[in-house]
Amino acid sequence: MTGPEEEAPARPVLRIVRGDPSPEELAALTAVLAAASGGGGAEPEAGPTSVWTERSALVRRPVHPGPGAWRASALPR
Repeated sequence: MTGPEEEAPARPVLRIVRGDPSPEELAALTAVLAAASGGGGAEPEAGPTSVWTERSALVRRPVHPGPGAWRASALPR
C-alpha cells in the first residue's frame, strides 16, 4: 500500500523490444527523441522590438518611372 509520501514506480520512458543496440546507438536515439520533443521549456517572452531590426524597412519600394523620369534622373538635386 502506498501512502501520500510514496509514489508508484514509474514506467520506463524508452523500452527496447527487439535487437541489441550499442550504448552509442541508444545515446543517439535518446538525443534525437529529446530534440524532437521540443525541450518542453517555457517560450521566452518577446521584449520590445527595435526599429533597426524591422525587415520591411530593408526592402526597397518598387520604382515606377513617370513622365520625364529619364531626364530628371540626370539633373542635380
